[in-house]
Amino acid sequence: MLDYITRPLTAAEIDIAVGWAAAEGWNPGASDAMAFRSVDPEGFWGGFADGEMVASISVVNYDDGFGFLGFYIVRPEYRGLGLGHQLWQAAEQHGGARVIGLDGVVDQQDNYRKSGFALTYRNIRQGGPAGPALRALGTAPEATAPLSSVTDAVEAYDRQMFPAPRRTFLEAWITSPGHIARVATKAGRITGYGVLRPCGTGAKIGPLFADDPETAEALLADLLQELEPETEIFLDTPEPNAAALALAARLGLSPVFETARMYKGPAPDLPIDRIFGVTTFELG
Repeated sequence: MLDYITRPLTAAEIDIAVGWAAAEGWNPGASDAMAFRSVDPEGFWGGFADGEMVASISVVNYDDGFGFLGFYIVRPEYRGLGLGHQLWQAAEQHGGARVIGLDGVVDQQDNYRKSGFALTYRNIRQGGPAGPALRALGTAPEATAPLSSVTDAVEAYDRQMFPAPRRTFLEAWITSPGHIARVATKAGRITGYGVLRPCGTGAKIGPLFADDPETAEALLADLLQELEPETEIFLDTPEPNAAALALAARLGLSPVFETARMYKGPAPDLPIDRIFGVTTFELG
């Protein structure tokens, strides 16, 4: 019989979980672990069999009302033994009575429902080379500016698009090595912002929040010009945002992966028409 325990992960062990995510084809960002841990250092959990880490999960608490579940992975040779379920239960206790969101693989929806999660919509990862996408954008009619720090105005804008305040995360996200951020303004008011980050394969854009498609295009144009034309780019678009899907298609991006956005508890009322790119499938 295996000697199995569950406990929070150390920083080094979180790096192991990120490596597993890469092996699963989830293509995490190069600096994701540091930024993720900044939100809730106790939110990453592991299952250990005979002292060896064999499973991972995260339930990251943003505040007293909202958390997000991710990194649910069991090493292949330990699947089917109930170890993942034990870890899931331990991590859910960390989330407490909060509303919990997740972006899960579609074929696991039934299992998530058994734990009280309900489907809200799909998120679709769109991918393709940066060069053709940038040519399709042309010259953006709106100007954007570098975003190097999180101001109160940036935090307030982000809060409209996300179920909880997350300034600590944003400060780490915007300033992580290799991350590039741009902000759009009009008449002194923020109308959108976006962040590009290097990943194991290519680069992801997320979040991409904008008041309208034109602003989203302007942000994308400024971000993509930082990349070599052959670089693969990925944008995670909420399916209910028809303008985001149309923009991805116009840029020559194609669906490569999808997730089921599910919540345990009331689904947050967010302006999906202004969310052109999800921040990350792991933390919402």
